[in-house]
Amino acid sequence: MKRYSLRNGKIIMLREGNGDDAKKIIEYIRNVSGESEYLTFGKGEFNPTIDEEERFIEGYKQLENSLFLIAQCEDEIIGCLTFSGGSYSRIEHYGEFGITVLKKYWGFGIGRRLVEHLIIWARECKIIRKINLKVRADNERAINLYESLGFMMEGTISRFFYHRDRFYDVHVMGLEIN
Repeated sequence: MKRYSLRNGKIIMLREGNGDDAKKIIEYIRNVSGESEYLTFGKGEFNPTIDEEERFIEGYKQLENSLFLIAQCEDEIIGCLTFSGGSYSRIEHYGEFGITVLKKYWGFGIGRRLVEHLIIWARECKIIRKINLKVRADNERAINLYESLGFMMEGTISRFFYHRDRFYDVHVMGLEIN
């Protein structure tokens, strides 16, 4: 568990998620899904039961190469990062993350804190040697954040997103952990 002070004076806590967070995570994802055009899912598309979400979160805790990270301010979940490592021995060193932050907390450095925590965790766990992500090609704020943390552009996947009658490309970015 790590505590950070935000620019607005509020204190946030970063911690690993657990099954007890399931109900709040579902509420959080339902909120955040309607706030951003950059997510792979939209409002009304995330509908697990509490039991399903609890098992999903607990599944991360069973794997040494996966992480379910929550950013919390007071009693509110305000950000989430999930990292999934490879399932087989030949790719267990490699994984990809997804990240979300409530819109009212954009610009306070929460995304940076979550990704920095992931990088530190990856170095300490001794399994992860590569962190990858996909980011919509027009999401300049996110791309700038990832580049500032050392992620390199590795390629582009065309027509990855389809939203509001338009296709969007994604960039694949990666960070080698040595």
